[in-house]
Amino acid sequence: MKTTLSRRNFVQSGALLAAACATSGAVSSVAQPATEQGKPSPVRLGIASYTFRNFTRAQMLGFLKQLNVSALNVKDIKDHLPMDPQQEAAALADYASAGIKLHAAGAIYFAKDQDDDIRAKFEYCKRANIPVIVAGDPTPETLPRIEKFVKQYDIRIAIHNHGPEDKLWPSPLDILKSLKGFDPRIGCCIDVGHTVRAGTDVVQAIHEVGPRLFNVHMKDLTDFHDKQSQVAVGDGLMPVREIFQALAEIRYPGFVDLEYEVHGDDPMPGVISSIAYMRGVLTGMGYTTRA
Repeated sequence: MKTTLSRRNFVQSGALLAAACATSGAVSSVAQPATEQGKPSPVRLGIASYTFRNFTRAQMLGFLKQLNVSALNVKDIKDHLPMDPQQEAAALADYASAGIKLHAAGAIYFAKDQDDDIRAKFEYCKRANIPVIVAGDPTPETLPRIEKFVKQYDIRIAIHNHGPEDKLWPSPLDILKSLKGFDPRIGCCIDVGHTVRAGTDVVQAIHEVGPRLFNVHMKDLTDFHDKQSQVAVGDGLMPVREIFQALAEIRYPGFVDLEYEVHGDDPMPGVISSIAYMRGVLTGMGYTTRA
């Protein structure tokens, strides 16, 4: 508890007030910290649509409006972005109308080492003008075939690590070892929660992955050995400020997407608190998070 409180002390009181007000119902107050001064943030915040996996696209759009978040890492779950071309087109029209920009899709799973299966997933992202595929489980043997489509479509692949349970990619450093010699558009999605559970220093991993880092999934844990200890960002032990500093130092061009995996039927209190905390951290670092 002392660690969490000391970390929160450095966040500006405006961000904390925003979170408190939002969780009590005044959700519009989470839009930004109360006051912001400084240069534009080098860290861009977004949300993984998996956070709202139990809600429809229309409901999710309402949540995003309340949060004042327009950057979405979308997934084929519920009706968020269906693989069917006609249904996908309808979803894209809804996002465009709401001012939502899709910067990544996933996790998308590559269970088959077959051209047709892989091509269909690249076509899916091409139709949506999505530049990054977050890949859940490509095997090392599948990477040469995936590389062919990366070159053809000019869409980056960010392989997602899934912690100690993942026999292939527990840590982003395991991914990095397998990418030597591959096209530079094949890289990593660092899931910070799974990374620390794999026993990897997440800040060091960011520096080591460097230019091959294409997406970040943000979450927080109260116990780095317990997958079930996830809490709102800022309520656990995750070194959020240090993560943001490392991203700034490597000039990371992508997004940090909140992936809130607990309280699936009522995620907004935790999401509001997480977004407010991350914005407050950036403000405390001297950045503005305004669009």
